[in-house]
Amino acid sequence: MSTSFAIPTDGLTESTSVALAASIQRMQVQTSLMGDAIATAYVCQGQGEPPILFLHGFDSSVMEFRRLLPKLAEQTQTWALDLLGFGFTERPDALEISTRTIQQHLYAFWETAIQRPVVLVGASMGGAAAIEFALAFPDAVEKLVLLDSAGYSSGPAMGSLLIDPLGYWVTERFLRMPKVRQQISEKAYYDRSFASLDAQCCAALHLDCPNWSKALISFTRSGGYRSCRDRLSQVQCPTLILWGASDKILGTKDAVRFQVGIPGSRLLWVADCGHVPHLEKPDFTADAIVDFVFG
Repeated sequence: MSTSFAIPTDGLTESTSVALAASIQRMQVQTSLMGDAIATAYVCQGQGEPPILFLHGFDSSVMEFRRLLPKLAEQTQTWALDLLGFGFTERPDALEISTRTIQQHLYAFWETAIQRPVVLVGASMGGAAAIEFALAFPDAVEKLVLLDSAGYSSGPAMGSLLIDPLGYWVTERFLRMPKVRQQISEKAYYDRSFASLDAQCCAALHLDCPNWSKALISFTRSGGYRSCRDRLSQVQCPTLILWGASDKILGTKDAVRFQVGIPGSRLLWVADCGHVPHLEKPDFTADAIVDFVFG
């Protein structure tokens, strides 16, 4: 059973931001990780087949897809999920946040809510999660879309921006700081005007969720998403790689490496775009996904 999940919208100015924030719901998802169900945040819009499921990046949320999801919802059913340990999904006190627990929770959500093969779209760290899921559960993934994906190199997608050893000071006194988050936002775009006050608000809405700091520490200390380069040849589903031609977060070399490593995959460069084509070039990104899925 799903319930609406109210989040503060003060500071949101773009219509897409306000609309997506208002559409966030929570579902109680039973997993093998613990006895109690996990209150899992998600958005579902549109109707049709095949369903498209979006996975966000590091320290992000479903709000990352505020410009892209509505465009694709005009074509088919779309889902965006807050992964375990991130966004507005519950962070249980005693639960380790690792790639293993994220994958188990993701499968439980898919099995509970969707129950049929999806087009899995992963952005940055979400791309690494999508690859791992496609490898573990090939029958659940019809097609794969990677948006400036992590996973070729080791570590969290934002690992180069974190201080080691990671702890309370780094999360609460560093990653929570508006100035730091704004610098990360500006680096993610080719056109820095996209790093607006609305964008800053969208990226910070989840920071006051219980155990935000603890979950980030747990995930990063687990090692995050390690390189899957040696297993890319095992990806069975058709794969589209969309990559900002001016990505300053992950660079551009891994785009070609993913294309070479994943059999039959297609690489499409997004011109005048940084690390987040779904935010900076949503029309181009939506058209490319529609052509890939239905073309």
